[in-house]
Amino acid sequence: MRVAVECKSPLLQKSLEIFLSKHLSSLKNCDIVVRDVKVLDDERSFYISSSAESDLIKPFSKSQLILALERRYKDMNKGNLHYLNKIYQEDELEEASGMDFDILQKHIEALTKEYQDSILRAVRAFYEK
Repeated sequence: MRVAVECKSPLLQKSLEIFLSKHLSSLKNCDIVVRDVKVLDDERSFYISSSAESDLIKPFSKSQLILALERRYKDMNKGNLHYLNKIYQEDELEEASGMDFDILQKHIEALTKEYQDSILRAVRAFYEK
């Protein structure tokens, strides 16, 4: 989960950057944008406010923030995960008769790609500071 913070309030901006230091990313490369102003045309927007219509109501703790962001991230990616699971299930059914390692190879490639992306995010975050 890559998160960008874009707030009008400097205090909230800095607090969120500290809370989300492990997940911070640029606005261009992020999955979710945390804001203190409601933006309707951006599906990545996560709205923090004291109003009931916000995604997270102020005041909040670090753990509440992380949990709310993780829920939003999972909701955003449900369609993608469902699609990938369906593809893997179809592949497994086709290859069930033979002892083919293509399925295992695909799983390993997916895990390797995820690990590589994680390392690259960490390196980028280190050099962006």
